[in-house]
Amino acid sequence: MRIDLNADVGESYGAWQMGQDEALIPLVTSVNIACGAHAGDPLVMERTVALAHASGVQIGAHPGYPDRDGFGRRDMSLTPDELEAWLLFQLGALSAFVRDAGAELHHVKPHGALYNRAAQDADVAEAVARAVCRFDRSLVLIGLCGSRLLDAGRAQGLPVAAEAFADRAYEADGSLRSRRHPDAVLADPEAAAEQAVSIVVLGKVTARDGTTVTLHADTLCIHGDTPGAADYARLVRTELAAAGATVEPLPAPGRRSRTR
Repeated sequence: MRIDLNADVGESYGAWQMGQDEALIPLVTSVNIACGAHAGDPLVMERTVALAHASGVQIGAHPGYPDRDGFGRRDMSLTPDELEAWLLFQLGALSAFVRDAGAELHHVKPHGALYNRAAQDADVAEAVARAVCRFDRSLVLIGLCGSRLLDAGRAQGLPVAAEAFADRAYEADGSLRSRRHPDAVLADPEAAAEQAVSIVVLGKVTARDGTTVTLHADTLCIHGDTPGAADYARLVRTELAAAGATVEPLPAPGRRSRTR
């Protein structure tokens, strides 16, 4: 009945604006900030870190494939060395702004196609976990509930956190419905709030085909690029509180998070 509420933010780039970060960030307990590969740029990263720090939320890195045109949602066949180098590059870039703000980097959550591939591909999951270890072994590695990424993190001795999604549809195997389908994102805040309560209070979610999927989540995500994301977050918090659930941050760096 305790859950961290996170959001993917900082995904604007130059004149291209994405999301409602100013409204959304104060409503969550942790954020995952794009690191300049799939989205974000130095100014956006700096401003988003400052906003998150001022809002008192935990700051995490949200590295992805170097795929701006596809917003990091297209799979890429990088070698393990290439992937580790790209991840270290992104973590270092965001960490510079975090340190300059007097804040602390708390976690790492891969983005988009990298996140989904690491959930199922052991080699990719291990490369991600190795990169995080090379950068900072105290960082919490966030991955999909039941995923290979969590297994790889544990094998490397990293603290890990299992993630579920308030605003995404699920398949019967516990994977997320592909964004190639029009029903991949839940259509309204009410549906997201209902799903959030089911995940946190009941430990289950109803898949697209009606199957009940058991989930044990440490953190719950709302995508910053979902239209009306702040409305989703506000109603999710309201309904979780009404159901008796507590929204609170994950443990700080250097302390092992709840692992399931």
